[in-house]
Amino acid sequence: MESNFPKVLELAKKYEPEMTRFLRDMIAIPSESCQEEKVILRIKAEMEKAGFDKVTIDPMGNILGTIGHGKHLIAMDAHIDTVGVGNPDNWQYDPYKGHEDNEVIIGRGGSDQEGGMASMVYAGKIIKELGLEDDYTLAVVGSIQEEDCDGLCWQYILKEDILKPEFVVITEPTDGKIYRGHRGRMEIKVTTKGISCHGSAPERGDNAIYKMAPILSELRALHPNLKDHPFLGKGSLTVSEIFHTSPSRCAVADSCWISIDRRLTAGESGEYAMQQIKNLPAVKAAGAEVTMYTYERPSYTGLVYPTESYFPTWLIEENHPVCSTLTDTYRGLFKTEPVLDKWTFSTNGVSIMGRYGIPCIGFGPGHEDQAHAPNEKTWKKELVQAAAMYAVIPSLYVRRYADKMPSNTENLMKIGQ
Repeated sequence: MESNFPKVLELAKKYEPEMTRFLRDMIAIPSESCQEEKVILRIKAEMEKAGFDKVTIDPMGNILGTIGHGKHLIAMDAHIDTVGVGNPDNWQYDPYKGHEDNEVIIGRGGSDQEGGMASMVYAGKIIKELGLEDDYTLAVVGSIQEEDCDGLCWQYILKEDILKPEFVVITEPTDGKIYRGHRGRMEIKVTTKGISCHGSAPERGDNAIYKMAPILSELRALHPNLKDHPFLGKGSLTVSEIFHTSPSRCAVADSCWISIDRRLTAGESGEYAMQQIKNLPAVKAAGAEVTMYTYERPSYTGLVYPTESYFPTWLIEENHPVCSTLTDTYRGLFKTEPVLDKWTFSTNGVSIMGRYGIPCIGFGPGHEDQAHAPNEKTWKKELVQAAAMYAVIPSLYVRRYADKMPSNTENLMKIGQ
């Protein structure tokens, strides 16, 4: 197996121009959540060109390309939806045309995370060209709606029996490291209610915005006191949106509500985080309602798959067989020791591992700090490295670690541990 490593690296480098072209084609197709159809079709064409054995699009709209027919089902995932552009004045280059030089490609989705898809497709081509098929079936997944609702796509894939892989490689950007977990998150809504009246005599009403003001102060004070964890870091909280209703600009507001982005570290469940807010004195004094958002937006195919906006924390152990698979692959290809770390943001792993206990491991081209940023870029050398990794991982796993897989992978971040 090791004798193939130089050949894999050579081919990955050879296909750099094609990977780059493919990535730029994806970047050129705007593909925000629920608007991914055109980029899915572009990926389908590239998978077929690369020689995948089977390419399908499921009823939700996720694309699945498979290679091989072995008994060990391994999946690799890239969400191919992107966030929007934001203020175009913050971009030096057109986000959908971008810029390319010898080192980088600039454009929306380069790091987050269509670069992962480009590397996966060409890993499939390398596997075919070098005959690296083994007793595995590799499923390359282009998932949708992740930016809107992390893990919803994989809730659908797993609950509807589209795939049941032994493990999943998440190809979100990892800054050249191997990631084995991250904090969870949830989206919380706090609502205050009042009574409207004419703005010329506000004492006749009950201003819902004023009721919200002390709640905002207490939420801000809560953030620095949230739980911490030596590996994943501390929980966090920020108010991300504020809304109101009022009969007019000349009236007292009769309702006000805010959205809270709550990041969950070890020992913090959704119920725990909700109760923390319900217990705030200002929330009790205002009689405010604290609820969790739900997500019910239809995919581009029209399918609606409702879910709570709760995305569990997950972490797998450092010596888990899938960690060992990636660290061995990295050492073998690059002759250096990898760094094991975690994402700061959230990924589809919240469903795959967080909800369903299927181990996840992360390695992807690009850098976290490029996600959602203007002038988002990815590095060509990382596309090459990732393609080489993805081409080797399945066969190395089958030969070294498949027989060492536990029957159940424990989420180290379960509440109470």
